[in-house]
Amino acid sequence: MAKNNPDLFDSQSAASKAYTAKDIEVLEGLEPVRRRPGMYIGGTDVRALHHLAAEILDNSMDEAVAGHASRIEIELKPENVLVINDNGRGIPVDPHPKFKNKSALEVIMTTLHAGGKFDGKAYETSGGLHGVGASVVNALSEWMEVEVARDRHAFKLRFERGHVAGKLKDMGAVNRRGTIVSFKPDAQIFGHAHFEPARLWRVAKSKAYLFRGVEIRWHCDPSLITDETPAEDVLKFPGGLADYLEQEVGKAQSVTNRAFTGRHENADSTRGAVEWAVTWTPARDGFTRSYCNTIPTPAGGTHEQGLRNALTRALRGHGERTNNRKTALITADDVMDSALTMLSVFIREPEFQGQTKDKLSSPDAQKLVENVVRDHFDHWLAESPAEADRLLNFIVETAEDRLKKRQEKETRRQSATRKLRLPGKLADCSKGSSEDTEIFLVEGDSAGGSAKQARDRATQAILPLRGKILNVASAGAGKLQQNQELSDLVQALGCGTGEKYRPDDLRYDRVIIMTDADVDGAHIASLLLTFFYREMPGLIADGKLFLAMPPLYRLAQGGKTVYARDEADRDRKLKNEFRAGAKVDVSRFKGLGEMMPAQLKETTMRPGHRTLVRVDIAEDEAKDTESLFEQLMGKKPELRFQFIQEHAQFAADSVDV
Repeated sequence: MAKNNPDLFDSQSAASKAYTAKDIEVLEGLEPVRRRPGMYIGGTDVRALHHLAAEILDNSMDEAVAGHASRIEIELKPENVLVINDNGRGIPVDPHPKFKNKSALEVIMTTLHAGGKFDGKAYETSGGLHGVGASVVNALSEWMEVEVARDRHAFKLRFERGHVAGKLKDMGAVNRRGTIVSFKPDAQIFGHAHFEPARLWRVAKSKAYLFRGVEIRWHCDPSLITDETPAEDVLKFPGGLADYLEQEVGKAQSVTNRAFTGRHENADSTRGAVEWAVTWTPARDGFTRSYCNTIPTPAGGTHEQGLRNALTRALRGHGERTNNRKTALITADDVMDSALTMLSVFIREPEFQGQTKDKLSSPDAQKLVENVVRDHFDHWLAESPAEADRLLNFIVETAEDRLKKRQEKETRRQSATRKLRLPGKLADCSKGSSEDTEIFLVEGDSAGGSAKQARDRATQAILPLRGKILNVASAGAGKLQQNQELSDLVQALGCGTGEKYRPDDLRYDRVIIMTDADVDGAHIASLLLTFFYREMPGLIADGKLFLAMPPLYRLAQGGKTVYARDEADRDRKLKNEFRAGAKVDVSRFKGLGEMMPAQLKETTMRPGHRTLVRVDIAEDEAKDTESLFEQLMGKKPELRFQFIQEHAQFAADSVDV
């Protein structure tokens, strides 16, 4: 059909003429970093801002780990200026052989993927392997100054927004060595975000724990401190991770009298080193803090998996040797749930997921940690059989408790499903227990249809609600019982209301209100919140009630698509996510039902990609919350009118309530 349509060929020809070689833009130097900072540091928020500090600090730590530096100084000054100083070898300043008119210092600071950590000759292990750390910080700084002391001579070079601002200055003879990096993050990139003294101090402290051979000196202008963070501190911990764990555990009682700690470094240092500290404390929730080459890996990775495997298999082995028949119940989750764990590895050429290095993916790290820790844990258990038995019995009790809870949930859910007359429009999930399940309360059948196609059928249930439900704060008990929408909701949840509320009978782990991202959607969400606050306050107290955050806008340009929750988010992403002057297609969703199922899944329903807001009421705000509900949702319209008058100046548009 297309062959007989000349208009189609004319439109295609016009489009092809509009797209030529001059439309191909080539970004040079550090311009890609300023255009797309999120690709290099994960965003432009406060967390990303502190990533700049981490990049420079990691370079100094690499010098320390390599044995060339023993002292690092961190100083936070007014006007958001940070200075990091070490007594290492100092960045080379001689002319670079490939760029003979530039010093090595200038090349490192202005060229992506330039550094001394690629071939492993200058550093056996290091945290910065992409050669972009210092140059990215330079690109995203209003200004940066680097002073290098080498061979009893000092040199200084200044940069402004990634560009050299002057020549390399000879500062004369000095009796020291090392590198001093001073920089001020660019407000054009980070807005009003500022370095937080407490956060920087904690990072510096963790680095000192991770490498016992370094002393980190902390300085902060007292005018910047708003909490108990010290203005001056010397951080040096000869005990390493054992000291770190002891500080974290505090006075909490542990299952065993001694923590399982150790360090192992291969005779061939290129094969890696492992340090660990683990204890089991019933009074606290377990955690694992892991690091690779002093870089924190909050998302875990292969080294954490190696530790889980080692601890689990060693405990199972001990149980089998002592003929404990319940050992077979143990899983890695049982072992780690109450474990307070510190883990640090040093390996050559680690592989991380992304430049922000949140997760380690090196396969060799798992094998290294598992072999080393398993061997040491076997010996640790054998040294004190009484403590080993006490730990094993504690883990077995954890496993039995887990199985008991799972069986109870499955029994409750199956029995509730048999007894309940579930509403016909409920698209229930298929999982037998309530663990990790959730129900979405969706506005209207159209949105319900999209949500049903977007959901994970195993764990996600959908209950469409028709229009705006009854305002229970102003309605009588009789109306509540007669309301079909609320009756369906109560039946689907299965836990009763008011004095008959039974938290153990709740059929889902999470109840999620998912309404349109507009004023009508906010009104419906408010009515549902009022219902839960009045009729199921225990649901809120238990942290089971959530609000979904669907986008209001879709922004597209070329092959790139991003979503924005509101006007402010839209304007920010138009500025930060797309190049200046680019023609961006901005479309506004009229409602959830207008979104394609794939869009709804990716932006609002898929765990790990979505944003959920948990509904919570602080103890000291209980009276204010009750007063606010009564004022805005209660039976007295004059109170609502008074509220509107008092807050009218904050309303951008006139909205009917």
